[in-house]
Amino acid sequence: MSRDGAEGQPTDQPEWWIYRGTGHVIDEGERDRRWPTPPRWRAFDGGPEQPPAPPEDPDAGRRLGTVVLADRLDEPEVGEVEMVNAALYLRRPLLVTGRPGSGKSSLAYRIARELRLGRVLHWPITTRTTLRSGLYEYDAIGRVEAARHAGASAGAEPAEAPEIGEFVHLGPLGTALLPYRRPRVLLIDELDKSDLDLPNDLLNVFEDGEFEIRELVRVRGRSPEVTVHTADPDGRASVRGGWVRTREFPITVITSNDERDFPAPFLRRCLQLRLPDPDERKLARMVQAHFPAGAAGTEQLLQLFLQRRERLGGLAADQLLNAFQLATSGAFRADDPGGWDGLLEAIWHRLTPAGSG
Repeated sequence: MSRDGAEGQPTDQPEWWIYRGTGHVIDEGERDRRWPTPPRWRAFDGGPEQPPAPPEDPDAGRRLGTVVLADRLDEPEVGEVEMVNAALYLRRPLLVTGRPGSGKSSLAYRIARELRLGRVLHWPITTRTTLRSGLYEYDAIGRVEAARHAGASAGAEPAEAPEIGEFVHLGPLGTALLPYRRPRVLLIDELDKSDLDLPNDLLNVFEDGEFEIRELVRVRGRSPEVTVHTADPDGRASVRGGWVRTREFPITVITSNDERDFPAPFLRRCLQLRLPDPDERKLARMVQAHFPAGAAGTEQLLQLFLQRRERLGGLAADQLLNAFQLATSGAFRADDPGGWDGLLEAIWHRLTPAGSG
């Protein structure tokens, strides 16, 4: 059990937990002291070491609201916290499933905030997403055009091509695999929307923790180290020999709405966590995080939401937040709570067609 006894910290949680899911932001020195050594088969030695991740960006605040600390009577689900810590110790991706609005994506932001790991790298998946787009993009046409313009301005043709690194942009996955001293948090959002091949395409990257930038490999004889753009705002990184090799495997949260099955080799490389719909306690904490000053009819509105969610077979948590936003704007009147039933019917609509699972 934990014995640190820091102010406001629960003292009855397992000692091996680093991520506690309480909302308490860990001290960096304590985090680094307790950071686990990777398994031998998941140890990586990439370089050169990159500067620390940028600080948490506004997207985290938009998703999480203000920090709402859990007290000893209001601790997170043990199974959820255990799986996050197991993924961290084993350096394996965490596949998080659940219905829309159950908090799958926000889990990545909670991990990054609590462990002080900086800005989350978000990779939203569509049917057109490829592994290459997540790793890097090379703008060959842009480089040719830049050389042409440079030659025209100098009054001579042909001009020397601009530095190749200016036209290489690492994607979210590629940026996450850079050799940071502490891992980045990577959110691969809604993988079930991907092309059928993408889960299998990810296998080698997950296993090896490295990838090749072919355009830089071709020029490594004359440019052994190249500075490229990253997926962070104004981010730059050095790449040696055309290869990106990780040092600390990123904390990877992969979300799925259970809309498809994934191949067995992919599942073997992931730890799996299913999130239930948030219960009354979690919903109340979420509302408090986004409306710290309170809102009219809080308890009554929350109960109405729970009743309607059960009747319809599921509602998303952000649908509850929409109702509270309207309540704080004056749409709800305590002396006439039934006066906005029609509005609630519109914003608390069914998420799946009637009769579907």
